[in-house]
Amino acid sequence: MANPAIPRDDVHRLAEGCSDEGEAFQSTATRLVKQQRRLTRYIEQNVQHLGPLPAQVSLYMLTVSMRIFEQTGGRMGKVTTRDIDAAAQRIQAVTDSLLPADGGFVDRVKAVEWRAQPHLLDEILWALYERDEEEKKEGEVDLEDGESALTYLVLWLAVEALDANWRPPVGYGEG
Repeated sequence: MANPAIPRDDVHRLAEGCSDEGEAFQSTATRLVKQQRRLTRYIEQNVQHLGPLPAQVSLYMLTVSMRIFEQTGGRMGKVTTRDIDAAAQRIQAVTDSLLPADGGFVDRVKAVEWRAQPHLLDEILWALYERDEEEKKEGEVDLEDGESALTYLVLWLAVEALDANWRPPVGYGEG
């Protein structure tokens, strides 16, 4: 059972905050990577074949996702291999219905009702697919559709595994 969703406005504000930090975010990202080394290694191994740019984008978005959980509060446990495998099985069960990585990919993904932290996943989709040129900040890049789809699927797995290990603050999502 997924945790209560972090509100969309909070997700966007926190993600933009990471971006606004620029190079200063690097020390935070390094700390977060060390805290979730198993998950980080899994992501690195599964995006390295895409090339350096998609791999860099994936790792950056992973650390932003981890930071959003951290800034929301509560407690984050370490993601285990079992957590990764469970998330991979869930996502693999629907992958065929999501592909190809064409213009309908985003809508098909958003139609999956059981996604953990859908607003965080929608923020990732926005950054990969929906952000227009005026919203792009210096240094941000666009990936090809196939690269974006694979990046999204790997990050979806990460968000599922992180959510499974997150204990929100007491009373979070009530009221």
